[in-house]
Amino acid sequence: MLRVLRKFGGNARALATVFTSSVPLLIIGGLLYAGLFVKAEARIQKVDPPAIERRDNFFGLTLVDEKVVWAVGSTGKIVRSEDGGTSWVRQDSGINVNLMSIAAWDSQSAVAVGNGGAIRYTHDGGRSWVAANVPASDHPSKFLRVRIADDNAWVVGEFNAMLRSADRGKTWQRVLDAEDRGLNDIAFVGKNGWAVGEFGSVLLTSDGGATWNSVETANKVSLMSVAFRDASHGVSVGLTGTLLTTRDGGQHWNVVAGLTREHFFQVIWDEDRWLAIGDKGVVATADADAGKWTVGRVMPGDVAWRTQVVKAGERYVLAGMNLAAIEEGRFAAGATSSEGARK
Repeated sequence: MLRVLRKFGGNARALATVFTSSVPLLIIGGLLYAGLFVKAEARIQKVDPPAIERRDNFFGLTLVDEKVVWAVGSTGKIVRSEDGGTSWVRQDSGINVNLMSIAAWDSQSAVAVGNGGAIRYTHDGGRSWVAANVPASDHPSKFLRVRIADDNAWVVGEFNAMLRSADRGKTWQRVLDAEDRGLNDIAFVGKNGWAVGEFGSVLLTSDGGATWNSVETANKVSLMSVAFRDASHGVSVGLTGTLLTTRDGGQHWNVVAGLTREHFFQVIWDEDRWLAIGDKGVVATADADAGKWTVGRVMPGDVAWRTQVVKAGERYVLAGMNLAAIEEGRFAAGATSSEGARK
């Protein structure tokens, strides 16, 4: 019996020795097999960038209703909100040049314009943006503003560029001959229209844009925006605090001086008041008469430059250094009164 146990113990030790010495070979063999015959499945998880990044600047907005807002900006960025500016979704414009302005007919059809003669339109809510058919030009093209009037789209820009589209952005025709001045904005009330731009330029039309005539004004500072509340009463704003008012459809303009030295970039008729915004958070408001103006900041301490504003329900959405949605009660808080001297 003792002899059997000794024999068994010896075999066990021998087996243990063999097994121990074989482990490295088994590991190496397994690694070789895995390397030669087992193919790992690569899984790459795509991380989409946020719709709005810190480096983004936004130059244009358009409001469809109190919920649906589009914004355009640097490097071809287009974003859309369906909750009044609380959240945004990025849409692919297909280009990387700065987009300066956007306008919409409804929640499905819109057009965006910008540098390099870029015009993109969508008829499916922004799921696809298509290059428009734009006439060739011998001059550098930078389109600065697009507006919609009577179902037509109008674009203005550098070198006296003024284009019109009657098919919701697909094709465009030039209206004015090239000239060494830029047009920065255009507005219509019925058949009456106005365009403003460099060197204090003001153009008028009374036949829906078929013909345009220049108006001489005392102001020679570049005008950036124009708006009318009816066919007679309008306001235009520009650089270094320039603000003009008219009561005769733009035939004559009064200069409102002494408001601010900051640049104004846009003016709108905001339901029952005039509203102008611009550089370093400046905002100016006036009643329908546009005689007495109040100047302040978009918000206390705000110094961001703002290029455009729209009213979405009970909040204002602003483009510029960033996109901001500000509740109506907080907008233009702390403004101070300033009686503009007229010249």
